[in-house]
Amino acid sequence: MTDQTPTPASTNRRALGCLLEIIETVVLTLILFWVIQSFVAQPFQVQQFSMQNTIQDRQFVLVDRLTPRFDGFHRGDIIVFTPPANAESPDEKPFIKRVIGIADDRVDIRDGKVFVNGVKLDEPYLFSVDGTPQPTVPDGDVASWTVPAGDLFVMGDHRARSSDSRVFGPITVDSVIGRAWLRYWPLEDIGVLPTDRHPELAKPSPSPSAGPPAKPSATPGKTPKPTKRPTATPRR
Repeated sequence: MTDQTPTPASTNRRALGCLLEIIETVVLTLILFWVIQSFVAQPFQVQQFSMQNTIQDRQFVLVDRLTPRFDGFHRGDIIVFTPPANAESPDEKPFIKRVIGIADDRVDIRDGKVFVNGVKLDEPYLFSVDGTPQPTVPDGDVASWTVPAGDLFVMGDHRARSSDSRVFGPITVDSVIGRAWLRYWPLEDIGVLPTDRHPELAKPSPSPSAGPPAKPSATPGKTPKPTKRPTATPRR
């Protein structure tokens, strides 16, 4: 009979093969995890009160890092970003706020309301007290901003507890980590985060310089007399 007892050398080779498979699996898992976190989605724990009651302190949200690469940020998006150097962030932890204005927008705060390009925003997400939305007030003397190209104007939903663009001005798009879209912990609070694209801004606003429509100069049934047109003054 042939002795089938494995030799120590073959046993060592099998053990080494199993060890290499385990190492390979761990390395591939880490690489996959890094790719997902860097380019697809990243978990983020909120450690601020500025987004109440949309997001509570200590809740976890999932940040989308993929779609902003081909679909830019919009008004109403909730974003996570690295705070600018002039922000009140001693621990330099990322901020989470809502996009209010995009490039070339004019943002004004008047009478406790926010106006974008002269249109008052409808903000159902604002923190409310006894059903009354909290007013928005400027920080200091500045109450009007024009958002430069490549920047975003952001504010928290809890305006009284938010350090945002009213304090440090518009932020750069390059500082944005991603778009927060899912609240996933605690489980009882799981759900897609509400955003608002502000359809009221899609309506054309009347020009303040536009007067009433001109009346016809001719009486119906009669041929109007030719009139000499004044020379137009070019605008500059």
